[in-house]
Amino acid sequence: MVFTPLLLFSTLFTFSQQTLIKGSVKESMSFWPIKNAIITIEETKQQTETDVLGEFEFSVNVPLGEQVLRISKVGYISKRYPIIVNENETVNITDMTLELDISSSQDLFTISLSDDELDTDTNELGNISGLLQSSPDIFQRTVAFEFSSSFFKLRGLDSDQGSVMINGIEMNKIYNGRPQWSHWGGLNDVIRNQELSSGLTPSKYTFGGLLGTININTKASQMRPGKRITYSSSNRSYTNRLMATYTSGLLKNGWAYTLSIGRRWGNEGYQDATLYRSNSIFTSIEKVINDKHSLSFTGIYAPNKRGKSSPNTQEVYNLKGIKYNEYWGWQLGKKRNSRIKEVNEPIVMLNHYWSINGKTKLNTNIGYQFGKLGNSRLAYGGANRIVNTNGTIVFESGGRNPSPTYYQKLPSYFERNFSNDLEFAYGAQQEFLNNGQLNWQQMYDANLIQTSQGRNSTYMLYEDRVDDNQLTVNTILSSELSEHILFNTSINYKKLESKNYARVLDLLGGSGFLNIDSFDGVQFDLNHPNTILEVGDVYSYNYNIQANVLSGFAQAQFTYNTVDFFVSGHITNTQYQREGVFQHETFQNNSFGKGEVLSFTGLGVKAGGTYKITGKHIVDINAGYIIKAPSIRNSYSNSRANHNIVPNISEEKIMSFDVSYIFRSPIVKAKITGFYTKLKDANEISFFFADGIGNVIAESGTQQSGNDDNEFIQEILQGINKNHLGAELGIEAQITPTVKLKGVAALGQYTYDNNPDVYLSSDRFENVYLGTSKLKGYKLAVGPHQAYSIGFEYRDPKYWWFGATANFFDKTYVDISPLTRTDNFFTDVDGLPFIDYDEEVAKTLLKQETFDDYMVVNLVGGKSWRVNQYYIGFFVSINNVLDEVFKTGGFEQGRNANYRQLRDDQALNKPVFGSKYWYGRGATYFLNLYVNF
Repeated sequence: MVFTPLLLFSTLFTFSQQTLIKGSVKESMSFWPIKNAIITIEETKQQTETDVLGEFEFSVNVPLGEQVLRISKVGYISKRYPIIVNENETVNITDMTLELDISSSQDLFTISLSDDELDTDTNELGNISGLLQSSPDIFQRTVAFEFSSSFFKLRGLDSDQGSVMINGIEMNKIYNGRPQWSHWGGLNDVIRNQELSSGLTPSKYTFGGLLGTININTKASQMRPGKRITYSSSNRSYTNRLMATYTSGLLKNGWAYTLSIGRRWGNEGYQDATLYRSNSIFTSIEKVINDKHSLSFTGIYAPNKRGKSSPNTQEVYNLKGIKYNEYWGWQLGKKRNSRIKEVNEPIVMLNHYWSINGKTKLNTNIGYQFGKLGNSRLAYGGANRIVNTNGTIVFESGGRNPSPTYYQKLPSYFERNFSNDLEFAYGAQQEFLNNGQLNWQQMYDANLIQTSQGRNSTYMLYEDRVDDNQLTVNTILSSELSEHILFNTSINYKKLESKNYARVLDLLGGSGFLNIDSFDGVQFDLNHPNTILEVGDVYSYNYNIQANVLSGFAQAQFTYNTVDFFVSGHITNTQYQREGVFQHETFQNNSFGKGEVLSFTGLGVKAGGTYKITGKHIVDINAGYIIKAPSIRNSYSNSRANHNIVPNISEEKIMSFDVSYIFRSPIVKAKITGFYTKLKDANEISFFFADGIGNVIAESGTQQSGNDDNEFIQEILQGINKNHLGAELGIEAQITPTVKLKGVAALGQYTYDNNPDVYLSSDRFENVYLGTSKLKGYKLAVGPHQAYSIGFEYRDPKYWWFGATANFFDKTYVDISPLTRTDNFFTDVDGLPFIDYDEEVAKTLLKQETFDDYMVVNLVGGKSWRVNQYYIGFFVSINNVLDEVFKTGGFEQGRNANYRQLRDDQALNKPVFGSKYWYGRGATYFLNLYVNF
C-alpha cells in the first residue's frame, strides 16, 4: 500500500446541486485504463468498480469533508488518495495510477503444494492455498504463500469446504468435493481476475462453504491487453516452465480474444524420480453484441503427468534421507516411477451475460468437462490358472511384494525375527543402502520364466482409471432492489457419468495376467471367469457412478453508512447410483447391474453483519448452519466390489461462527478473528492392510483362509463429530514509504468430539460392526494447529523489492488409526480380552504422536524495468533457506490392530510397522523471468 503525501483534489463547478466523486484509474507505465479496479471510501466503506474506460463515480450518500479513497486490484499495488468533499460540488480525480505488483506474479502452483495434488493412496491431504491466492488480506496471503508447504489447513478444514468457480460454474469434483487446481495449471496469466469471498461472507455467485468462494473470471474483454512471455526455473515440482499469452482487448467490432499456452516439465522434482510433464492451452473468445448482451466461450486443456512420491517409516528415512522415494527403480539406465498420476480432463464453457437494465444482470452458463484421470501401480503375486488331470481349474499365486520397503526386506524385520543373529539384519541394511529401489529387471525376468513354463505373468503394471463426463448448467441473477439492497439468486444443475475401472498398462514381458484375486482365487467377474488379460484390458473392478445435483440459492445484502448485513440460504438435492459392470464372486447378488438410488437433501442458511464504528474500527460477525450431502467417495463402503453403502449414512451437519475486529489506519492494518465450527455425522473411508483381525473375520462368518492376519480392508468411520476452535491475527504496518512490517498468527485446536462407529469391509466380508472407536479428545491430523509468521518487505522507488519471513509451526499430530481404538484392540480371537492386557501400557501405545516444532525462513525479491514499450522483470524466491528438516504429516499404519502385536512392535528400537511420514522440502528456489509488451 502506498500513501500519496500530496492532497489530491480538484473541484469542477457545475450548475447541478449534486455531490459527486468521480475519476479514472490507469496503469502507471502503459497508461492503459484499468477495468474492475475497486474504489473504496474508507470512512463509509462504500465501494464501486471502474468501467472499461477505467472510470468510476460515487453519486449516492457521498460523505462530506476529508475522505480517503483506496484504489486496489489484484496484481497491483494498492494506493490511498486523500480528498476533500464539499456539498453540491464534484471532486474529479482523473488518471490516478496503479503500479503492477510484480510480487503477485509469484507462482502459487510452485510455492504452495496445491498443484502437487496431495491425494496419495493412504492420505488425502487437501490443501486450500489455491483458494486464497487472490485475497488482499495479509493473513490469507501468508497462509497461501508461507504456510502451504507445511500442510497447513486454514481453520483445520479440508478444501471441500470451499467453492472454486470459473465464470460462475463450480469446479469442485462431485466425487470428493475438492477443487482440482491441476485442471488449469500453468495458466497463471489468464486466471488472475478473481473475486474472493472468504469464510461465510457473501458471494454473489453461490452459497459457498466454510472456506468461502473464489470465482475466476476468464472473459477476454476484462483481461489486460497485450503480450506476455514467461520463463521459470525451479527445483520443487518441476524444473522448467514456459508460458506465452496474448490478449487483444475489446476491439471496435465488439470482439475480444485471449490465447495462452504453456509447458512445465522436469525429469525430477525435489523428491527422487518425480517426473513432471504438463502442457496447457487456454482460449477465451468474447463477443459484445450490444450494451445488454455478450457471449463468451472459454476452453481449457491442461493435460499433466507426474510421478508420485511415497510416505515412509522413520527407519527408511534414517537410511535413505528425506528425498527417498520407494516407487521407482532403474530400467535401461533411466529412472522409472511405478506410480504415475495422469490427468487429462478438458473444460469448455459458454457464458451469456445479459444486462437487463442498469440494476439487474443475468448470467447464464453451460459447462462441460470430460476426459480421464489415471493412477498407475504394480500388481504382484499374479495368480495362475492350472488344470488338474480331472479337468478341475485351480490356481496358485506367484511373486512377493516388489516394494523395496516391504517390511520383510528391511533390517527391522530381521532384528525382530532373528535377534540372535544380526548378520541377517546387517545384510538387509546393506542391500537397502546399496540398492533400495524397485528392481524392474527382476520383475521382467520372473515373468519371462513364467511364460516359458506356459503360465501367466507374476507382475503387471496397471492404472486405476476414472473417465468422467460432467455437464453443468446454471443461471445467476443479481439485482439492486434499491440503493441499499442487493439481491442474488441462482439455480444450478450438475450431471455426472463416471466410469471407474482398472486397466492393464504393461505386462512387463509376460504373456497375460489372470483376472482373479491372487490372494484367495476369488473371481473378479463371474460373467467372464478366468479371463487372461492383455494390455488395455479391464482388471479387478469395473463400475459406473451416475450423479445428479440440483441446487438453488438466494441472498440479500443490505448496505448502510454504519451497518452492513446479509442473509443467505440454499437447498440441494443430490442423487447417486452405482452400476456394476463386473459381477464379483463374493457379492454375486450385490455387485452387477444397478444398485439403489441414494438421495440426500442439503440445506443451508447463513447471516452476517458489519458494524463500522468509525472508518478505522470495524466489527464483523458471521454465522451459518449447513446440512451437506456426503461425497460419492464417502457414501459407498466398497464401491469397487459391491453396491453396499455406509451403514446409517446421513447428511453432514455443520455449525459455524466467527467474529472479527478490524483496524485500518494510514499506517497500520490489522484483523483479529475468533472462530468456532462444529461438524457432525461425517463419514470417512480408509483402505489398508490390517493384521490381528481374525476375530472380526470369524464374526463375519467368512471362511477362514491361511492368512487371516493379513487382510486388505475398508475401514468405515461413521457418525464423526469434530470441533474446530481458534483465533487468527494478521497485521501489517507501512512504517515508511518503502518498508512494510507484517505479522500473522493462527492458533487452533481441532479435535474429535465423539466416539464414532467403526465398520470393516473387504472383498471377503461386508460391513462388520466393531462398535465405537474411542477417538474423543484426539487431535485431528490437519497440519500445524499453531503457525506464526513475521517478516518485512522493502520496495524501492526504482522498481526493485525484497522481502523475508520467518515462519514457526507447532502442534502437528500424526493421523491416528481408529481401528486400534476399538474393542478389537484388546480382544483375542476367542472374543475374550487378552489375559496379559496392561491398561497403562495400552495408554502409552495409544498416545498420539506430536511432531517437533520447527522454523522455516523464506526469502523473495525482484526487479522490473521499462525499456521502450517492453516491461521486463524477474523475481526469485528461496524457501526454507536454512534447510530445516521437518515432518509435515503422517499416519499410523493400522497394520497392528491388536494390543499384543502393537506392544511387541513398539518394543523394538525400529518398529516394523511404525507410522509413515511426509517430510517437507529442504531449501528450494523458484526463478521467474517475464516480458510484457
